[in-house]
Amino acid sequence: MILSVFGANKKLFHKILMRNKLTKNMSIEDLPPIVIYDDRCYLCSRFARGVSVLARRKILIVGHYSELGMKIKSKIFPNDYNSTRMFWFVTGKVAYGGRAAILPLLCFILSNKSTKFIPPEIPAECDQNCKTPKAFFRRTGSILSNSEKIILK
Repeated sequence: MILSVFGANKKLFHKILMRNKLTKNMSIEDLPPIVIYDDRCYLCSRFARGVSVLARRKILIVGHYSELGMKIKSKIFPNDYNSTRMFWFVTGKVAYGGRAAILPLLCFILSNKSTKFIPPEIPAECDQNCKTPKAFFRRTGSILSNSEKIILK
């Protein structure tokens, strides 16, 4: 009976195991590449979903305000740093933010070095009025104007 339940929900079971493994054994170097995005913004959620599809779900997509996102950000950024200004692409050695993250992210997507499959968990919630053309151009401008690169220890 137990095998048939897990057989029917194989993807869900795999997803639960993957999330538990990522939160328990938390070392940035051991994790697959990560995209940290604003999970309270509709446009950012659509961007993260697009990245997940283009990367064939080989990149871990994590929201800034999720539990896993908070844990990852606490290991990467100083306490007084506002990391929510831009999206981040985190590899084992470097965290790229905003404009600086676009080229490494595209290179990873095109080279596709990782072989791990990571199930997406991208909610499309929106607390703000972010489905308008004005919001789209403001977010796009924000990505292009903000840039940072942090070497991980």
